[in-house]
Amino acid sequence: QVQLVESGGGLVQAGGSLRLSCAASGRTFSAFAMGWFRQAPGKEREFVAAISWNPGNTDYADSVKGRFTCSGEYAKNTVYLQMNSLKPEDTAVYYCAARYGRLVYAAHDYDFWGQGTQVTVSS
Repeated sequence: QVQLVESGGGLVQAGGSLRLSCAASGRTFSAFAMGWFRQAPGKEREFVAAISWNPGNTDYADSVKGRFTCSGEYAKNTVYLQMNSLKPEDTAVYYCAARYGRLVYAAHDYDFWGQGTQVTVSS
């Protein structure tokens, strides 16, 4: 099994920044993808960003391109989501996810999930 540990959520004013971290432990492999999803109250869970190790690749939802950056440290099985220029509409619970295989964009294709971390952006 794979365990995911998230950190970095909190309260920030509009225009501010936060960095989320997600560390995977357990039985991981080089052909591994990790991603970020978010869910606001009353809304469906949506894709935010993801990174794969083999082959190397990153991708972002249109709503966060130019503001969020996803990066990773392969040796630590850890991914980061640097969130800049935050907006109130970014307020949501952010979830880390992982899967064996290539980068994908649908939540149901991921095998492992973290508990979620709350990000609140005040206006």
